[in-house]
Amino acid sequence: MRITKRAAAGLAAGCLMAAGGWIGAAQAGPPELYEREHLRVCADGNNLPFTNRAGEGFENKIAELLAEDLGMPLTYVWAPQIMGFVRNTLDLRVCDLIVGVVAGYEFAQNTNEYYRSVYTLVVPEDSELDAASLDDPALQGLTIGTITETPPLVALRHAGARVKGYALQVDTRTRTPVRDAVADVADGVTDGAVLWGPIAGYYATRQDPPLKVIPLTEDTTGAQLEFRITMAVRRGEPQWKDTLNDFIDRHQDEINTILADYGVPLLDRRGQVIDLAQSGEGG
Repeated sequence: MRITKRAAAGLAAGCLMAAGGWIGAAQAGPPELYEREHLRVCADGNNLPFTNRAGEGFENKIAELLAEDLGMPLTYVWAPQIMGFVRNTLDLRVCDLIVGVVAGYEFAQNTNEYYRSVYTLVVPEDSELDAASLDDPALQGLTIGTITETPPLVALRHAGARVKGYALQVDTRTRTPVRDAVADVADGVTDGAVLWGPIAGYYATRQDPPLKVIPLTEDTTGAQLEFRITMAVRRGEPQWKDTLNDFIDRHQDEINTILADYGVPLLDRRGQVIDLAQSGEGG
């Protein structure tokens, strides 16, 4: 699957992994460190459901699992994932790992994917709207929230939906657009929202009552809605990448369980939703 720069940037913003923060080519630096005293993770301190300073995000939990596997203490370098995030963290060698980036990201070295997910439609539990594609005629005339400049936007407009946009690039210390979009569905401001699945699932399940999350796995519009997520390290560190790939391979079931606990819609290689309970992976 070839990911365009525009689609990758849109996903990054939709995930609150700010696309602008990933701009800037990796710079040449010292040789790879073969011995590490700490697992040093580059992360945003206020970016749930991914990471926060209290260790409450699913990427925090995956980092803890990795640190335990490596037998070393976990430390973080905190920075908001806005313009210059990678340049000011990974490229400066003050940390060695970003836990979640989209596959195909050009300015770091990607590990193997450790999950696939998809954009979703979030609606009230009692809503009759049950669209699994953005060209569903039922969307016409409805008010649907989405993050501006992300992949669903054009398809929603073509479907005749009235689109309510939420900011693409924000400082996560002060704003959480996806949380606002989900809250607007719960409050009846919008009829639904089309949002990146990992964030949508987290915030939708925390509404009272919880909202319904429909993975858009049957979309036929051609919009790039499914993405593979990897870890990222600096270029020129093949041994470190191999270590992480080995960790992912050995701990995939545990990683899946962590993600499912946060409401992340997980897809298999055919693009179908993984039912962990049915597959025997769930806790």
